[in-house]
Amino acid sequence: MGLARRFLATHVSDIGIKSKALPAVLHLKTGQSFTGRHFGAPRSIYGETVFSTSITSYTESMTDPSYRGQILVFTTPLIGNYGVPNNKTPVDSRDVGVLLESKGIQCAGVVVADLAERFSHFSAVESLSAWCNRHDIPGISGVDTRALTRLLRDQGTTLGRLAVGPDASLPAPADNDYWDPSQENLVAQVSTAEPYELNPSGDVRIAVLDFGAKANILRSLVRRGAHVTVFPWNFDFNTVRDQYDGLFLTNGPGDPNMCAEAAAHLSKTMAEWERPVFGICMGHQVIGIAAGLDAYRMTFGNRGHNQPVLALASSGSIKSGRVYITSQNHQYALKLQDPFPAGWEPFFINCNDSSVEGIKSTPESGRKIWGVQFHPESAGGPLDTIEMFTDFLNECRAMKKTTSTTPSPMQAGTSSTFRNVSSHN
Repeated sequence: MGLARRFLATHVSDIGIKSKALPAVLHLKTGQSFTGRHFGAPRSIYGETVFSTSITSYTESMTDPSYRGQILVFTTPLIGNYGVPNNKTPVDSRDVGVLLESKGIQCAGVVVADLAERFSHFSAVESLSAWCNRHDIPGISGVDTRALTRLLRDQGTTLGRLAVGPDASLPAPADNDYWDPSQENLVAQVSTAEPYELNPSGDVRIAVLDFGAKANILRSLVRRGAHVTVFPWNFDFNTVRDQYDGLFLTNGPGDPNMCAEAAAHLSKTMAEWERPVFGICMGHQVIGIAAGLDAYRMTFGNRGHNQPVLALASSGSIKSGRVYITSQNHQYALKLQDPFPAGWEPFFINCNDSSVEGIKSTPESGRKIWGVQFHPESAGGPLDTIEMFTDFLNECRAMKKTTSTTPSPMQAGTSSTFRNVSSHN
């Protein structure tokens, strides 16, 4: 009896991509250039060149709105080996309609050492190259990503130009030709345009300010029984705050100082509203700015699924003195200062670079406010801190029992002005 032959789960249309690949060059504004071959869309782009140390979940990283405008370098040598799944899920009142972190690819381009042209995974429907091509995102493979990562680590995040095809033979761009995405309000580009609802039968009402939310943040709230209403990033929550049991601020791309309008609204909320507030990543930075802290641009940021943080205080499932392994994606951080603003204290510190990874209101302040720079919901990465969502909702439920709330039109059974279907980015 002959041996059974096992074929990789590769579509016929994806075979032979290497032979069709165009020349490509990644130019850095600091003067270095890296040659390779293109994959994905055959077009050239500008962006901010950053690296991620994640060893898995390239599809989740590429669909994370926090990577908006960035040329994403993966330090893991082989990328694309398990393909790309179907990103559509049934849209109903309890889900956002996507399997990954948003509807499409959010980064501007992708840089890899070795592109897997054949993929194997039971849920895969297309290759990484085909997926990038379908979303008009260019990539370059054959790059020495170790050397590139060392450059970015030593000189900092650098503006770049990914030149494909005929553009690859042209000289590097002049300094003033490079596009700096941090000069734009990227949050406004990825935030929802209109409010929408998820899980209206939930027992606790949470308002979410969307700075570019990863879908798994919304899933993490809904799966714990929350009735979620998602608002645009600059919505003045103070106009409806009495209708909610808690406020959540999501992650998002770019410079937090671009969100001064949201910080001003939040400052009033925190001064006058007694219910719990929780922020992640950009949300954490906005909370810090509203509290009186400054945000600064880090040299190369923290991006990866293996970042250790030390808890400096206890709260709910978090125990002081314990190190938690976290998933992160941020270029900016809050400054660690002494003294901290009145009523606030550091919550987490990064074990690698001592940057602030979390802040919280003090017990003496009488408030329940937390912000973390990392992603408790992960997707992908470790789930050491996932129970922070449970902690937050438990505080909202406890306060709901002791606080009289004003019924909203939805609670009173009247027609809602919000959509029940997500238009998540």
